[in-house]
Amino acid sequence: MWEDGLTVFCGIDWAESHHDVALVDDAGQLLAKRRISDDAAGYQLLLDLLAEYGDSAEAPVPVAIETSHGLLVAALRTGSRQVFAVNPLAAARYRDRHSVSRKKSDPGDALVLANILRTDMPMHRPLPADSDQAKAITVLARAQQDAVWNRQQITNQTRSLMREYYPAALAAFQHRPGGLTRPDARTILALAPTPARAARLTLAQLRSALKKAGRQRGIDAEAIRLREVFRAEYAHHPAPVEDAFGIQLQALIRQLDAGCQAADDLAEAVEASFREHPDAEILLSFPGLGVQLAARVLAEIGDDRTRFADARGLKAYAGSAPITRASGKKHFVGRRFVKNDRLINAGFLWAFASLTASPGANSHYRRRREHGDWHAAAQRNLLNRMLGQLFHCLQTRQHFDEQHAFTTPISSSLTAAA
Repeated sequence: MWEDGLTVFCGIDWAESHHDVALVDDAGQLLAKRRISDDAAGYQLLLDLLAEYGDSAEAPVPVAIETSHGLLVAALRTGSRQVFAVNPLAAARYRDRHSVSRKKSDPGDALVLANILRTDMPMHRPLPADSDQAKAITVLARAQQDAVWNRQQITNQTRSLMREYYPAALAAFQHRPGGLTRPDARTILALAPTPARAARLTLAQLRSALKKAGRQRGIDAEAIRLREVFRAEYAHHPAPVEDAFGIQLQALIRQLDAGCQAADDLAEAVEASFREHPDAEILLSFPGLGVQLAARVLAEIGDDRTRFADARGLKAYAGSAPITRASGKKHFVGRRFVKNDRLINAGFLWAFASLTASPGANSHYRRRREHGDWHAAAQRNLLNRMLGQLFHCLQTRQHFDEQHAFTTPISSSLTAAA
């Protein structure tokens, strides 16, 4: 039973249908263990167990768990309780400290997680105290990013399929802005999923399809171009095989339509939510950051200003800061492999877009290339600098200033580049 003045630590081994809980004191003595269900009743049982051992609003029991999301984590994060998301690989290393036999069990893993906090809590970082608004942006921005990736995956599948039997469609749409994701491309491919059917399309049918897709200008010229492309000479499969390919293409086009619609709808939701956040104007003041990219950056770094002690912490989290590996006479400085993959993905897009939006960013990139960096390394170095500036602006509530951000003279670099 809990005694006044006793420090308690909680570890939870997370699973899909149930969770194992272990409570230990500051001496490592097991105080209690339970298995709870993954539902509201199980969460309430956990909170009651924590309260039984001294959990209160003034002195909440810290909790270690191997995930950072889900309803269980949301229930634990009520109030001021610190929740530590411990990487499963790190937990496995701690497990080896307690047993050399490599035995493993769910209750044992919960005990290991509780002892991680007991012995090394300062070495681990609790989940950030982001606002509910920032959490909502995180959900929407990640969903939109996933939708864009899914749309691209379906586009690649469609392009690969058409290379098998429909070169006319590739010639008609692949090199146009937007490619196969264009509304007119999807509308015409749904109307004519095979080369034979495309060759029979009349100018009137093509004009009608273009209008249905939302095109308003150059309809006649585009219809004539498409008819010429579709009626050119190409190799063909036998008719039954071609028709089978057409059925497969129609299924992919329906998926592509849904993917495009989902990406567009989520983009609108992201913009509406992001523009209401207090950090939005600061992020949008940076060159190369539009609404969608800025929302992705905010989604990953959050709005808890105490999350990173300094700019170096943010750079390491993004994976833009180099890491040193040294042992004996060996010394290597290279890129980080453990990082936030979503943030570094958005960061590379940001750095690339800033090359045309900021003379200082362009000069910095060219200077790194002249010093021998490859394109990716130069972009990573530019992102590293931009993240440092972003950290400063968010902390001081200032907008980006080109003159203060890049103090190195730009004219000489631009002259050399020309």
